[in-house]
Amino acid sequence: MKEKIGLFWGSDTGTTEVIVNQLVEALSEKYEVVLQDMYKVKNEDFDKYSKMVFALSTWYDGDLQSDWDVYFESFCTLDFSGKTIAICGPGDQYGYGEFFCDGIGIIGQQVLNTGGRLVGEWSTEGYDYDESKAELKPGIFCGLPLDEDNQSDMTKHRLEKWTAQILNEFENELEPQS
Repeated sequence: MKEKIGLFWGSDTGTTEVIVNQLVEALSEKYEVVLQDMYKVKNEDFDKYSKMVFALSTWYDGDLQSDWDVYFESFCTLDFSGKTIAICGPGDQYGYGEFFCDGIGIIGQQVLNTGGRLVGEWSTEGYDYDESKAELKPGIFCGLPLDEDNQSDMTKHRLEKWTAQILNEFENELEPQS
C-alpha cells in the first residue's frame, strides 16, 4: 500500500489546476495522492500527512490565490513540525516582476516559521524578474515557479525535473537540493 501525500491547491483561472493534474500523475508513481482543495480545507486536513505539496498562484501585487488568501489566517495557526513540504505555482515574471511568485515565498516562510521542512528548492537561473518573496536564499527559490504567460514552453520540463527531485527528497529525506 502506498503512503498518502496531500496535495493542497487552489486555482481561480484553471492554470494551477492544470499543473496539479500533471503533479498527480507524476507523484502517483510512488504515493497515493489525495487532493485537498483549499476552498474546502480545514486545519485537521493538514494533520493527515507527513508529506505535502502546496500549489498556488500569485495574484496582482504579490497576493495569495483567493482560496489560500481566505484561509491564510488559519494557515498561520498550523504547526508543521515533522512535516515535509514542497511548493510550486504559476506567476508572471514580466507583468508582475517585482512580485514574481511571491505566494510560494509567503507560504514557504510560514512553513519554516512553524517548524516544517521545505524540499524542492529551485535555481533562479533562467528567470527574469525584479524581486520575489520565493527567493528565500540568494539565487534559490524555495519552490518551483512556473511562468505560463511567458515561458509555457519550459513548464513541462521544469515540472518533470522538479517532481523527480522532490520524489527523491521525500523518499530519502535528503537535504533540499540547491
